Amino acid sequence: MILLPLNIITTTLIGASLAGVACSLIGVFVVRMKLSSLGFCMSHAAFAGAALGLALSFNPLVMAMIFSLTSAFLLGPVAEKAKLHPDVILGVMFSLMLALGLIFLSLTPGTAMSSSAMGILWGSVLGISKTELIQLGGLTGIVVGLIVLFSKEFQAIMFSRKLAEASGINTKPFFYIILFLTGITIALTLKLIGGLLIFALVVNPASTVYQFFYDIKKIILISPLVGVGYCMVGILVSLLFDFPVGSSIAIVSSICFGISVVFSPKRKRG
Repeated sequence: MILLPLNIITTTLIGASLAGVACSLIGVFVVRMKLSSLGFCMSHAAFAGAALGLALSFNPLVMAMIFSLTSAFLLGPVAEKAKLHPDVILGVMFSLMLALGLIFLSLTPGTAMSSSAMGILWGSVLGISKTELIQLGGLTGIVVGLIVLFSKEFQAIMFSRKLAEASGINTKPFFYIILFLTGITIALTLKLIGGLLIFALVVNPASTVYQFFYDIKKIILISPLVGVGYCMVGILVSLLFDFPVGSSIAIVSSICFGISVVFSPKRKRG
């Protein structure tokens, strides 16, 4: 078991909690709107951007955000103009971003598997700075604020985008808000969970809660709590067994999701 100073543990737990809340809230929309591939695509876009930042000796976080937001900006218009389901575009972008990320890592000065590169791949929540903590706090506040401010519109869109449009709601801006928030959230939490595993924290908590509840309000309230719980247990597993934090959180959340499916009331009714 790894023993750490109290200040590092405190910063780590706060950062992981904020990441759990932000990612889980975004995950509610991603799962409900059947855009799970969005998590894959955005995470690998952020991964590719961060890898390019390392190769160019530029701030990886800034490049990760640029790539994520660019992907979010392109996704909606391209899918609509091409008259394709967003998942089709996501599948193409996913493979492209993964390939670019690996190429950029191979171009990184020094060994491609340096500590910085490994941090991008698997996450390094123990190294989070106070500045990054403030950024995560601001992001979480924005996500929560937008959900509260436009709760009726978001709930209508999650229930049925076509019905929402028929009732007079312009769904495009809200759909794009979801895409951009997903991109920003993944970019800012990249360092904690890692580019290859961040989608687990986006998809798994919400997917777990969906197994037990139908009321979207309850799902929105409970998913962040589950996400924070996954992060806490994942960090504990990481410290006990000296595993990468991102991998630990992904494994814990996946196991819990599997258990939730087994005991889901929805499954029994089906």
